[in-house]
Order: sequence, then C-alpha cells, then structure tokens
Amino acid sequence: MPALDKHDSPLPTTTVKWRFPSVHPEGRKYVVIAAAVTLALYTLVSHFLGWVLVGGTIWVATFFRDPVRTTPRGDKLIVAPADGLITMIARVGPPPELRGPDGLADGEYTRVSIFMSVFDVHINRAPITGRVKRIAYVPGKFVNADLDKASEDNERQHFLIESSDGLRIGFTQIAGLVARRILSFVREGDVVDAGQRVGLIRFGSRVDVFLPAGTSPKVLLGQRSIAGETIIAEIGSDAALTGLSQ
Repeated sequence: MPALDKHDSPLPTTTVKWRFPSVHPEGRKYVVIAAAVTLALYTLVSHFLGWVLVGGTIWVATFFRDPVRTTPRGDKLIVAPADGLITMIARVGPPPELRGPDGLADGEYTRVSIFMSVFDVHINRAPITGRVKRIAYVPGKFVNADLDKASEDNERQHFLIESSDGLRIGFTQIAGLVARRILSFVREGDVVDAGQRVGLIRFGSRVDVFLPAGTSPKVLLGQRSIAGETIIAEIGSDAALTGLSQ
C-alpha cells in the first residue's frame, strides 16, 4: 500500500496553541475601577488589604473573560448559548413573550436550563444561524437563578432566532441573585451566526433554551456546557441519552 502524501492526509496538519482569553470591552471599565481601588488602598490604607484586593481585581478580569470558541457547523445543530451546569431539563410551554404567529407556536417544548456561576464565562452566544426576530426584555426580581420560578419571576431577556428554512429557536437570559444588568450585543433584524456573541449577564445567572417537539437534548443533567461549542440538540433527533455522574 503506497504511503500517503502529506497533502493527502485525512487529518489536519496544523496545530492550535492555547492563548490567554481577552477581557470583553464591557468589562474593562470594571477591571480599571477595581485596580484603581486596590492601588489606592494599598498606597493609602494598608499593604495587606491592597494585596487582598488584588485577588478581587483578578476575579473581575476573569469574570469578563471572552475566550475564542470554535463552533461546529450544521443546519440541524443547536449549540449551547452559555457556559455552565445543566441544572434542569423540563417539558414546558413557550414563554408568553415569545409566542405568536411570528414567534413560537403553542405546544410543548423541552427547556434546557444552563446555570452560570460567578466563575463561569458570562458571554452568551447564538444557538443557531439566522435572523433575530424578537428581543423582549422583562424587568423582575433577583431570586436564585437556579430555582425553577426564576424563569417567571426574575429580570430576563428573551431572544427568538429564525433560520433560513423557517426554524425558530427561543432562548432566555435570566438574572440571578447578584446579577443586576442583562446586556444585548445585537438588535432585532440582525443576522447572526451560530456561536456568535449576542449578550452578557453580569455576575451569576441562567440561560434557558427551548427545543421544539421531536428534538431531544444531547446533554444530561449535571453536564457542563461550553457556549458556542457544546451541541445541545440536533433538530429532528429524538433519541434519549443516558449517563452517569462519577
């Protein structure tokens, strides 16, 4: 059997190197403020207290980190919009803010809830490629985002994206105990790619994704997702998954 020429190799011949994540522009002012407070306390009050707050400044920079993600391509793939822990998978109706003739139809959807702790990346990404049909902001409370009632009581922002073949996927940013602002990087009418950055929630929160009937999640309770990379579902695939926490 003849040896493969290097140009005929079925495997990629390039490599990818790790690089330090950048800080998202939305968070840079907070890093500067934290650094300034730390420097002032170190200089004017106490060296010990200043060194303690160095850790706080590093945490602020880490919270707003914005790593590069590599998104799998596929017309039927739905990728995770958030980093975090899969805490709930439930059958529910669509949120009222996303219903309607130009929104999600009435019926039963599978809601996959991703909880972001204060240590997770908080940049949210589009689950599919398409046009942003609707963005609906709802003011509310700030109860623990890990609770089921947070989807109806907390401050939240709904997105509806429609693909070129008419598929509509809704997802919701939900504020948590210490989150005080939900940001959107896109507007209604914008066209986004799967994995594109679409928003940010400050300081702990949750994102819900609504999968249409006939589509089962490809993630399990207790699994961790990576925004823009983890495939959470494939349209039309209804095969149930099982797993083991260990």
